[in-house]
Amino acid sequence: MAEIIITAENFQEEVLNCELPVLIDFWATWCAPCRMLAPIIDEIAEEYAGKIKVGKVNVDEQPALAAQFRIASIPTVMLFRQGKATAVTMGYQPKERIVALFKEN
Repeated sequence: MAEIIITAENFQEEVLNCELPVLIDFWATWCAPCRMLAPIIDEIAEEYAGKIKVGKVNVDEQPALAAQFRIASIPTVMLFRQGKATAVTMGYQPKERIVALFKEN
């Protein structure tokens, strides 16, 4: 299962109401570290399909959503469980660190 595009319009349904943990990558097309992280996020979405949901928020297209979660630096990866942000990491991170977000939190 590929990651899904998260917008202000579908955030409630896709993230807050989701039974699974939701990993969200806040990114932008012009961000080099975001582009480096993208294949890792893709791998996680495939490997953990059915265990977690993986979404992407383009901060340029969804500035209100980025502001709501005080995204000051990208890439930022947040984990949501039962509608609440439970973990966050900023900047490029290795796959193991991102996987640890949802395995440990």
